[in-house]
Amino acid sequence: MTILGESMPEEPATVKCLVWDLDNTLWQGTLSEGDEVRLPDWVRELIVELDSRGILQSVASKNDHDLAWARLEELGVAEYFVLPRIGWGPKSDSVRSIAERLKFAHGTIAFVDDQPAERAEVAFHLPDVRCYAADQLGELAELPEFSPRNVTVDSRRRRQMYQAGFRREAEQTAFRGPDEEFLRSLELEMHIARASEEQLSRVEELTLCTSQMNATGVHYSDADLRGLLADPGHEVLVTTMADRFGPHGAVGVLLLETRPEVWHIKLLATSCRVVSFGAGAAILNWLIDQAARADAHLVADFRPTERNRMMEIAYRFAGFGDGSCTCPGTLPRRTPTLCSGCTSLRRGASRMRRSGSAHRTWPRTAAWPRRGRRADPAPTGALRSTSCAPG
Repeated sequence: MTILGESMPEEPATVKCLVWDLDNTLWQGTLSEGDEVRLPDWVRELIVELDSRGILQSVASKNDHDLAWARLEELGVAEYFVLPRIGWGPKSDSVRSIAERLKFAHGTIAFVDDQPAERAEVAFHLPDVRCYAADQLGELAELPEFSPRNVTVDSRRRRQMYQAGFRREAEQTAFRGPDEEFLRSLELEMHIARASEEQLSRVEELTLCTSQMNATGVHYSDADLRGLLADPGHEVLVTTMADRFGPHGAVGVLLLETRPEVWHIKLLATSCRVVSFGAGAAILNWLIDQAARADAHLVADFRPTERNRMMEIAYRFAGFGDGSCTCPGTLPRRTPTLCSGCTSLRRGASRMRRSGSAHRTWPRTAAWPRRGRRADPAPTGALRSTSCAPG
């Protein structure tokens, strides 16, 4: 029973990264004292389990770095830890450094250590970091903060994607030359395909968590997405990316309503992680080409928010803009629509190809399979600034 006026307890924020102490926490024994340290099987299983849930793991330990890291490699678990901080400085500095590099709020970081003094030092300097004693390790996997509501395809390989990202950043820092040349050197590939059942959780996550590169700010639930996926008049498309360092995972979602003459982009959202690669522009250029081949008009919903100015710019650079067009009149009136003429968009798309925007960057783009004899699914859109693709 809930008493009127009482507030319901909030669920704790999900932990995004667990930072481990080593001696008598991750392993048994003290390395610097010459102990033959041992990794219990149940700790190994916990490391693997947290990794499979998409929770990153790191190390903050007072030890000789080379000796400790070599021991982690011998134990077969070094690959599970990102950004390890092993040295003789305060552990609060190590935890802070890890959080800053990951760009994680302190409230999403957890720290586990067998020494009360070390936990107290971290808690004093980083009060939002959650600290756990080593004897609590056995129950961590059962705690709500270590149990994400949804574990997506990308969650399960989050560590590998972060590790690839660190290698990519290091090479970019060392690269001497124009940014465009570095992008070419990445051998980027983009694939666009119909969403699978397994990908729907990630699609929902993109509609919910992406704000800067979200054309409408509308959240589509799992049930909404399943309904659209089953509807022959709609397409739920997922964009994935990879480069020579590894996969970026699912980085974009397109929700399309397909009509014989008009394609309606109900939602375009891309991860902020790939903004610098021009992913949004590449997707839009690809769609414009697909619509032109199908002899369909292309329009798109757009609702300005405080954060999605970058998406508006991507639409306008792709040729979308304010103007007059009759094709939105064929659509149900849900979102206010303004269209530029189809011929003006055709000119806009040509300008994009001549200037060589995203088409130069992406060597290969895979289309989704068609259903039956229908032309490539058509976006029809209602942008609060909208446009038509070439018809």
